[in-house]
Amino acid sequence: MISPLASIHPDAIIGENVEIGPFVFIDKNVVIGDNNKIMPNVTILHGSRIGNGNTIFPGAVIGAVPQDLKFRGEETTAEIGDNNVIRENVTINRGTAAKERTVVGNNNLLMEGVHVAHDAIIGNGCIIGNSTKMAGEIIIDDNAIVSANVLMHQFCHVGSYVMIQGGSRFSKDVPPYIIAGREPISYCGINLIGLRRRGFSNEAIESIHNAYRMIYQSGLNISDALSKIESDAAITPEVKYIVNFIRSSERGIIK
Repeated sequence: MISPLASIHPDAIIGENVEIGPFVFIDKNVVIGDNNKIMPNVTILHGSRIGNGNTIFPGAVIGAVPQDLKFRGEETTAEIGDNNVIRENVTINRGTAAKERTVVGNNNLLMEGVHVAHDAIIGNGCIIGNSTKMAGEIIIDDNAIVSANVLMHQFCHVGSYVMIQGGSRFSKDVPPYIIAGREPISYCGINLIGLRRRGFSNEAIESIHNAYRMIYQSGLNISDALSKIESDAAITPEVKYIVNFIRSSERGIIK
């Protein structure tokens, strides 16, 4: 299962049933779990930690040092969970002293040319489109869809079940359950089709919709809108997540 043309450091730890193609380079201080498929010309560098059942396509580079001038060679990691599909030429840098690790969770699809910068955290079940670039210390919550050619500013936070239009760029947080698009990026309604596909009940969807009517269409400022939601609305788990997400936002949310 391991090509004789692959270059694997003797200190690397490789699990069972791992397929490694020709011209793969695996550095020291790398741990790779079971049942992974690593296609030709993949580079897996110092500090990479890869779980089980992943497929990594040609040209991907995992664990390269951060593109951050503050980096001083500290021991950090790039951590990838289970059952991810990492397509051609994806780059995932390892962390810096800020968080010490970059994390990609489980069951994600990172399409061709995606860049995941230092200290980024991507949750589970996300789809990241071709050539999307994510700067350092961003967070993407579970089950978000970020379309192709999106530019995500450092420190931004994207909520769960979001759909972001291709070609968008943003420097503020994108709250959960919505569609974000246009230029400049803005709120375009809730992600109704996505929520229905994911099994959200009509009642849950209506509570989400009512919350965003208050936030984006009531004419109230954000703080007053959140207070009114908390005092007037039934606080479902979805609404609580929306309120907590926005209250904890350090960059503010898109308009």
